[in-house]
Amino acid sequence: MKNRTLVVSALSALTVTLGLGVALAQTPALKKGLKITLLPKNINNPYNVIETSGGLAAAKEIGAAAKVVGPSDAGASSQVSYINTAIAQRQDALILAANDANALLPYLKRASAGGMKIVTMDSDTVPEGRTLFINQANSEGIGRAQVQLLGKLIGYKGDIAILSATPNATNQNTWIKWMQEELKLPAYKDMKLVKIAYGNDDDQKSFTEMQGLIQAYPNLKGVISPTTVGISAGARYLSTSPLKGKVMLTGLGTPNQMRSFVKDGTVSAFQLWNPSDVGYLATYAAAALASKQLTGKEGETFTAGKLGKYTVGKNGEVVLGPPYTFDKANIDKFNF
Repeated sequence: MKNRTLVVSALSALTVTLGLGVALAQTPALKKGLKITLLPKNINNPYNVIETSGGLAAAKEIGAAAKVVGPSDAGASSQVSYINTAIAQRQDALILAANDANALLPYLKRASAGGMKIVTMDSDTVPEGRTLFINQANSEGIGRAQVQLLGKLIGYKGDIAILSATPNATNQNTWIKWMQEELKLPAYKDMKLVKIAYGNDDDQKSFTEMQGLIQAYPNLKGVISPTTVGISAGARYLSTSPLKGKVMLTGLGTPNQMRSFVKDGTVSAFQLWNPSDVGYLATYAAAALASKQLTGKEGETFTAGKLGKYTVGKNGEVVLGPPYTFDKANIDKFNF
């Protein structure tokens, strides 16, 4: 009986071991030498530079050949030629921060039909245009959190405005939709959204739009600018304005670009995530697709280097994590 028990135990252990072996065999390793193109909204945007630097770092870790290309402006059609070039060069994967949800669809479909894996990050296309979307944080959470933060800063009372990027920016419009939903709650009954302005992700245009908001709305108490270009340009205008410290500006910015404005009292608090991690996660996701570790199906999981394990959600969305609030007490702990 004792010998029989030992034999059964040994067979069970062998079965488990073989099962694990089969499971491991079914998960292929990331391919070496993958060719990956990172295509940000526009090449000189400080946020995009940080974002793509994370992608390049991830590519180096996994032995992929990655490059960053892109237009100097954030126009809806400005990314088309770069997608066509990636197709001609037979890239394995394209990682895109889309300037328009629909305008790029025909070109992305052609890229996908040729075998290229399409991953969007930060700003999505319609789902038919890609397999995975790497979202920096839950879109609803971002939009609502921006209003919640501004509400605290202005005592939940007064006129407010939004200084956005381009009118067609998918991420901006999604966040603004959730801002408007949050503003419908009873806590904000004394707050009124008077204007949504567009700085087109251009520094000077955003500066001028901020100036216009201040001049057009004398009862303005706060502005949300959910774009790194807009919030820094808006802060630059307010920093020399008599309304510095009186009109509250918040939004999405990087610690390095906003540090001086926080320390001089122009801005009390703002939010973001680490954009480098967005690009890093997107590159691992693209490599997993190109290596056939993923198909993009809801519930699939993959490991993204130092960031750990992630799960594919509904409609191919993968969420990096919640936004973080930066202020005078913590901003010096960050360098990006």
